[in-house]
Amino acid sequence: MANGLRFKTARDLFTACPAIARDMRTPPTEQQPIEFCRGLLAGRVPEEAITFCAYLLPERAAVWWAHECLSHLTDLFDESDHELLALVRDWVGEPDSPRLRAAVSTAAATSPTTPVGWIALAAGWRDNGSARAATMASALPPFPAAHAVNAGILAGLARVALADRLSVLSAFVEMGIQMAEIEALRQSADAY
Repeated sequence: MANGLRFKTARDLFTACPAIARDMRTPPTEQQPIEFCRGLLAGRVPEEAITFCAYLLPERAAVWWAHECLSHLTDLFDESDHELLALVRDWVGEPDSPRLRAAVSTAAATSPTTPVGWIALAAGWRDNGSARAATMASALPPFPAAHAVNAGILAGLARVALADRLSVLSAFVEMGIQMAEIEALRQSADAY
């Protein structure tokens, strides 16, 4: 399956998305992305596997992956985060809806103070930078949506009990890998 991924090697991903080097310290290799990601998960800083998945996935798929990860942690969020999570879910289903684009842009224009806030920011950044243009943060260097996806998932993970954190992190990474493989299949089918 790895041959159908967007990138043949981890190094290819780092070359195509240099911003990833700001979010992780492990240098890329010539390994296939899935193999590299699983190596990160088993390594000294397993959280970098989350980072790698955030960049490996196409942006909209990465936002959906983040939504799915945080949906498993809903008991750790308040009502406004639940509403924002539902908005992100709806946006992923209809990213071209003017109503949802405006709602995501408005939600993303506030500073991301919660894990779900980061995911809304990712959707806004992905959505042609409309959220970035609407915030004071537009003076900051632009980041890809993957940066906010990474921040949101890791912030959510930080709320998980320490005893459960590695198993939840592993489940999130495996979900990201599955989504990358599904995206590869979908892209392959679209090519025909």
